[in-house]
Amino acid sequence: MREKFKFIPVLLLAIFIVLIVSGCNNDGGVSVGIVLPTKDEQRWVQDEERFKAAIDESDYSAEILFSQGSSAKEKENVETLISKGIDVLIITPVDGDSAGGAVEAAKEEGIKVISYDRLITNSEAVDYYVTFDSVAVGAAQAQYLVDHSEGSDIPLYLYAGAATDNNAFLFFEGAWNVLQPKIADGTFVIANSSEAEALQDKAELTREEMSGIISQITTSWDPAEAKNKAETHLTAAGADMKGDIAILGPNDDTARAIADVFSQDSAITSYVISGQDATKASIQYIIDDKQSMTVFKDVRTLVSDAMGMALTILDEETPETTGSYDNGSIEVPAKQSDVISVDKANVKAEIVDSGYYEASEFTGLE
Repeated sequence: MREKFKFIPVLLLAIFIVLIVSGCNNDGGVSVGIVLPTKDEQRWVQDEERFKAAIDESDYSAEILFSQGSSAKEKENVETLISKGIDVLIITPVDGDSAGGAVEAAKEEGIKVISYDRLITNSEAVDYYVTFDSVAVGAAQAQYLVDHSEGSDIPLYLYAGAATDNNAFLFFEGAWNVLQPKIADGTFVIANSSEAEALQDKAELTREEMSGIISQITTSWDPAEAKNKAETHLTAAGADMKGDIAILGPNDDTARAIADVFSQDSAITSYVISGQDATKASIQYIIDDKQSMTVFKDVRTLVSDAMGMALTILDEETPETTGSYDNGSIEVPAKQSDVISVDKANVKAEIVDSGYYEASEFTGLE
């Protein structure tokens, strides 16, 4: 009998090893963890919907959590997903710098980290970056202002996203590349930033110089803050800074808030204002001539790129990349998606005919 039972510990050890291997393969667990910055902006609700559709089509499981604009909540979300045994983390940071601590915890567990749409900065714990070409987005916004403004000495109101978001700097860089020559030749006159005015003859700005400008014109991606800033700027503006004007609106939610303020000032005879994200509310504003344009960043493409990258990693293969971004610590391999400028002339073709939204979701669409 003693000879028979001495093999039981060996058998138990073999079973234990099988269980460990099964756990590593994440059978029945959560394979991909997705952390988005807030559910209070339509943009991120759109992303959630697209991610859910992509997950349903895959053979893997995923969980989506929202940080609601809080870096502390973001860290908690990452810890929750780590505890569920994820193999890949897709995360849009609330604050590029603050997210470093959260993703470093994931990296220590051997989890691959994909920075989604916004870049995690000053951290080596980022494996990949999936993004639209943010410099191209800013350039498209600015080019629309240039193409749809006539004459000279046109008051130019500048607004930016959150100073904590690396994308806000990239958007502004792209816009400045296009606008600065037109400021220098007298087409535009900066109306609401002394920092930008002091640098108006400089074609290329340093990060510190952009930071100085953005600190004056930031909306923090918050429509309420955008509204307050626009009201403050209009109150301070003289008659020479009104009339026919151009406005660099950072994104759709803030652009609508800014447009609402400027449209109520009787001294503003017309305005051209940019946006981005192609939110439903702003598509309706474009149809109604309240917002001039939006940069259409097809979330379907971005989600497809992110999920495709995650699935490639789960299949133990190397994802395809098209470039890289310096996050302050390392060069992060990146996959970039194209963007499209949309206004009233092409909104139906690009937004409705492409199947992104249904025609029934809008009024007055021709």
